[in-house]
Amino acid sequence: MFVDHPKEAPRPEIAAVAALDEPNRRRLYDYVVRRPGPVSRDEAAEALGLARQTAAFHLDRLTDEALLDVVYERRSGRTGPGAGRPAKLYKRSSKQVTVSLPERHYELAGRLLAQALEESEATGEPVRPVLHRKAHELGTQLAGPDGAGVFAVLEANGFEPRRDGDAIVLGNCPFHALAREHTRTVCGMNLHLLRGVLDGLAESDLQACLAPGPGHCCVRLEPAPPPATGVRPS
Repeated sequence: MFVDHPKEAPRPEIAAVAALDEPNRRRLYDYVVRRPGPVSRDEAAEALGLARQTAAFHLDRLTDEALLDVVYERRSGRTGPGAGRPAKLYKRSSKQVTVSLPERHYELAGRLLAQALEESEATGEPVRPVLHRKAHELGTQLAGPDGAGVFAVLEANGFEPRRDGDAIVLGNCPFHALAREHTRTVCGMNLHLLRGVLDGLAESDLQACLAPGPGHCCVRLEPAPPPATGVRPS
């Protein structure tokens, strides 16, 4: 029996993008990321005509959302006693923030395809079997070591699972645009990815099958047939 995944926790990348909806905060972000070096609160406030306290508040909020990083530097050029405290400076974050609705994971697909191509060139093995193996390996990693249920893993990776009797339909394909243009390649990759997820979860009651159709992912999770008993009928 499957248990539906509980209400999904807020996604930090959505909160980060929402933080830029405030006009002054967006202006400060744009100013900082376009500067060649880190920026102080005073520099940002003066450049945008804001009160220092206002600039400081918004810059720290952008830092809290991982959109900016903080570094400390002495601007005087002096070192040692009497040089003063290092200034708090802001620069573009090294973290990448991406939001797509419906959820898409084209970077993941690109990484799998690149890995398959490179290994194929190095070993001479055809690309497609390598891609299927890499996708299966990634699927087992996505399952994680924490004993999460199948619904939780599928939700966390953007598949939008829902019940259809004893089967599970995936309402969203994280590789939608690629699957439309390169159906055989991407749907085969996705099939082996989800087989890897089931194997990683030790989920023996379900099997991943190709079942393309409008309005859902090309892969469907069907009840697995009962294992053979090895007893032949007389």
